[in-house]
Amino acid sequence: MKIPKNALIAVVDGEKLNLYHNSGDEHAPNLTALPDADVSTENMGSGGRHQSSSANPSDSQQNEDSFAAGVSEVLNKRATSGNIDHLIVIAAPRTLGELRKHYHKALEAKLVGEISKDLTGHTVRHIEEVVAAA
Repeated sequence: MKIPKNALIAVVDGEKLNLYHNSGDEHAPNLTALPDADVSTENMGSGGRHQSSSANPSDSQQNEDSFAAGVSEVLNKRATSGNIDHLIVIAAPRTLGELRKHYHKALEAKLVGEISKDLTGHTVRHIEEVVAAA
């Protein structure tokens, strides 16, 4: 997959969001890290999840789902305000599924691709290689 010039690359897992901007072109990407975004985790009812109970005991999974919903909110705001030209989302498989539940139509229109992998904590060079190989 090519990384378009000025693309935003969001690398997400259930606890962390890393944003990168491609200042290079499709053939020679140059990803630079962007400042951390303020992600709200107030959406405890995100997706199809319910409050913890004996039938659904995983508080940590609820926290991860809430974080994913918060990341979608951040990306949706950027997309609807015109701050995203192109978007590539790289997320842990379960997180990616939760993100998709919350995508706005404006964000979907800017989405160039998705990669179902956990790459948080990896180097920028490795992220560029994974995207190029996808």
